[in-house]
Amino acid sequence: MRKSIATVSLSGTLAEKLTAIAGAGFDGVEIFENDLLASPLSPEEVRARAADLGLSIDLYQPFRDFEAVPADVLDRNLRRAEHKFDVMERLGSTRLLVCSSVSPDAVDDDALAAEQLRLLAERAAEHGIRIAYEALAWGRHVNEYLHAWRIARMADHPSLGVCLDSFHILSRGSDPGGIEAIPGEKIFFLQLADAPLLAMDVLQWSRHYRCFPGQGGFDLAGLVAHVLRAGYSGPLSLEVFNDVFRQADTARTAVDAMRSLIALEESVARRLPQAAALPVPPRPVVPTGFAFAELAVAGGDEVGALLRALGLARTGVHGGKPVELWEQGQARILLNAGEPAEDPSLAAIGLETPDPAGSVKRAQSLLSPTLPRRRAPHDAPLDSVAAPDGTALFFCRTAQPDHTSWTDDFTGASVEPAPGEITHIDHVALTQPWHHFDEASLFYRSVLGLRPQESLELADPYGLLRSRAMTNSDGTVRIALNVAYVGSHASHPDVSWQHVALASRDIIATARRLHALGGVLLPIPGNYYDDLEARHDLGPERHRMLRELGLLYDRDARGEFLHLYTVTVGRVFFEIVQRIGGYDGYGAQNAPIRLAAQHATADR
Repeated sequence: MRKSIATVSLSGTLAEKLTAIAGAGFDGVEIFENDLLASPLSPEEVRARAADLGLSIDLYQPFRDFEAVPADVLDRNLRRAEHKFDVMERLGSTRLLVCSSVSPDAVDDDALAAEQLRLLAERAAEHGIRIAYEALAWGRHVNEYLHAWRIARMADHPSLGVCLDSFHILSRGSDPGGIEAIPGEKIFFLQLADAPLLAMDVLQWSRHYRCFPGQGGFDLAGLVAHVLRAGYSGPLSLEVFNDVFRQADTARTAVDAMRSLIALEESVARRLPQAAALPVPPRPVVPTGFAFAELAVAGGDEVGALLRALGLARTGVHGGKPVELWEQGQARILLNAGEPAEDPSLAAIGLETPDPAGSVKRAQSLLSPTLPRRRAPHDAPLDSVAAPDGTALFFCRTAQPDHTSWTDDFTGASVEPAPGEITHIDHVALTQPWHHFDEASLFYRSVLGLRPQESLELADPYGLLRSRAMTNSDGTVRIALNVAYVGSHASHPDVSWQHVALASRDIIATARRLHALGGVLLPIPGNYYDDLEARHDLGPERHRMLRELGLLYDRDARGEFLHLYTVTVGRVFFEIVQRIGGYDGYGAQNAPIRLAAQHATADR
């Protein structure tokens, strides 16, 4: 299907928006009136610019507060409309969005509304324009899409139909199944927006918190399936009011928007197999585990000492690059001294996949091209893509008989990895730039096929940490996406900590060893353990042991969770975890304790 987007969804000038929209591969655009009014370009110049970029102008919007008004107000409204029609003719746009009225002048009279909308449609038809009537969720008298359709049907004019907006329908909890009762030719336009499920005033929710499909909690695939069953053949168009998007990079947001529509079409095709016209990208190849985590280090001595304390051993050095391989069990950490980094940081993640080539094709189809990589002829063929925060994601098959393993690039092990408690990488946590959080959620969901978990907001002493985990079905891949809304702080004006969580089969033994070394563990305040004793009756011996070793504790309905944190080196620290039973979380209630302790340590 053709794809369109409203200019209000992006930041920048109208000219910048058009360029970004075309660059992302859209077919058309909705011109939001404010963008045109603020532009130095005339309507003719906008029309020419759009045409040069290969964009059709699919809709001009919005026209407000028209119907069901007294005669004198109607005359003024028709005068306004004629001016809009003239502008639209100059733009080359043939559809006008008319929102249901919120004016105190409007009366609750469907027959009058239909009569006046028919008059508007007659005037529009003289200019070759069609009217798409939309029920605003906060409309004064018309706020349900089927109500808008009843009025349009009553008006009975070929140039009058409805615009269906997913936010206005789903935010009110309306059943989208009724869409199938509307003839497809009378659905003049379809606008799509997702949104997080929030309990708040619907107008504020709409104006500030809409997002692209797949970034919120609405069932957009189900709604689009109903629209297609009704016979709609127009574009899928995004109309997203979002404070973050209005500040983010225009071109990047446009690509994110297109990615969301590609993924949405795929979801609709699963619901509606007969929709053969919908292009379907290659199926996601869901990663099955972590092959490695790579840290960029200016000098690896401090991080290497921390890894050695954790029990990992340096088992190899890359044949052509300043990269070391550290291992214990299936936990592998690469230290890359060739990457530019003022402080140690998490630069790349290796993901185990049964089909690396398929993973690459999937990423490319979702507008995530492979990253350029310097590779010697004998190096393993590893491809990677960039996550929204810049972390490189490599697609790997480690030590498989039928596939070249990336570990073969490392030779000259200084020592063999000794048996220990560390078994594998449990999860990684990546701090996102604040304006990339929704983009990251969509990226990991659509490109990698991971499942988004509940979004959490956690207290930081100087602000707020927002966190959302993305996982595969069996929990062998867990990626926590964090964004820190933290004010200026003398020790850490930019809190962008990242961490790698290593699983231990015996975290008590690990904790005893690290405690004996001294200077490795993040100190946890005694008040935490006083409260822990009040919340959980674990027995005096266990409580004493947790306190002495600096272990934190959590539980859910399926099991228990023990974990500890190391000191931070640069931007990176390590977490050691042990999941007991079927525990599936991350100890989120302990995160504020960890954050406070990290700030306190940084102050020293």
